[in-house]
Amino acid sequence: MNVRVGDILFMKKQHPCGSRRFEVLRVGMDFRVRCTVCGREVLVPRVKIEKNIKKIESKE
Repeated sequence: MNVRVGDILFMKKQHPCGSRRFEVLRVGMDFRVRCTVCGREVLVPRVKIEKNIKKIESKE
């Protein structure tokens, strides 16, 4: 997957606050993502996040 810092990820499962949109803050073996509604930051393993991505919205 070609995910870069600043991209917006639309996930299959929603965050407890109800949002499905997450902004990518860090990419590596783990992804640090921020919920676009409540602002909570989460560190998620790459394997788990790649399975749950529905759509990627790039900065360009």
